[in-house]
Amino acid sequence: MNISSLITKYDPDNQYDVLLNYYTQIQSAWSNEYNITDDLKGFKPREIIISGMGGSAISANLLRNYAANDLMIPLFISRNYHLPLFAGPETLLIISSYSGNTEETLSSLNEGLQKGCKIACITTGGKIGAIAAEKSLTRINLKPGYQPRFSIGQSFFTLLKLLQTIGLIPAQDQIVERLTKMWRLKSEEYGSDNVELISQALKILGRAAVIYSGADSTDSVGMRLKGQLNENSKKMAFHLEYPEMNHNEIISWENVDSPGSFVVLNIKDSAYHSQIKKRFEITTGLIEGKGVEVITIESDEVTLKERLLDLILKVDWLTYYAAVLGKKDPSEIDYIHFLKKNLE
Repeated sequence: MNISSLITKYDPDNQYDVLLNYYTQIQSAWSNEYNITDDLKGFKPREIIISGMGGSAISANLLRNYAANDLMIPLFISRNYHLPLFAGPETLLIISSYSGNTEETLSSLNEGLQKGCKIACITTGGKIGAIAAEKSLTRINLKPGYQPRFSIGQSFFTLLKLLQTIGLIPAQDQIVERLTKMWRLKSEEYGSDNVELISQALKILGRAAVIYSGADSTDSVGMRLKGQLNENSKKMAFHLEYPEMNHNEIISWENVDSPGSFVVLNIKDSAYHSQIKKRFEITTGLIEGKGVEVITIESDEVTLKERLLDLILKVDWLTYYAAVLGKKDPSEIDYIHFLKKNLE
């Protein structure tokens, strides 16, 4: 299907071109200067807390999956106005806000300063950028001009390089070089009226999406897919992981009155525990037995790190296609703007 006319009509901000050039965000992040302040040089934190919301937070979830076998200290993700009670001088607090004005993250930054956390800020500026300058905090500048959720290449690889620079994970330069090449080639593949993704996007239209992933493995991809369907495609979407899904949500599939109202999106991976694979297979059979369509999303890349980044790219393209095929502008977020205005 040639959807060029739909892209022209429903994507006035040209997010298509942003997706096509996602790989350049990796290059920008990895070549960026990281002026680490003295308090972070040689710092061995007890734990890491990454504070952020929305598109500025999903990279933290991706990092937790990606660095599961590299990071030797706990990583916590805070999506709130407050930090966990244990935050303090032994904590590395990473403040992630693309705009620099996210009120929840700004509140967490001020609390982190009061608690004596060691702080690094990742932002384009705003109030957080000003505080970082005033307090002489480590600040890594992001390139402005993107919507936060369309800046995942910058935000994730900036996080990754920050941890490498501080010395909390092994050098990632070789894998990052491979990932940059992969994103360049895969974006050309996924962005060229990709038959598989367009077919999947068409199956999503007019249905609520229920997404299942693997806990501590691909859950970041499931969260990303949910959020991008919500924002890009303006669709109801819900996400839960295996094996937890099998201890509660599986029962809800016993009573499906309108099977055509749902579509299930399974995030699959070859490295899942053997029992997780069986759980997917058995549960999918039950769901399909109720007449609900199930779509499988997976990657055939060699390593888990490469598969994760491939899946992130793939679901971003999928939700983009679902937007324009559903005659929705992938950039529009009017309800978020309305909410922020009324919170002021």
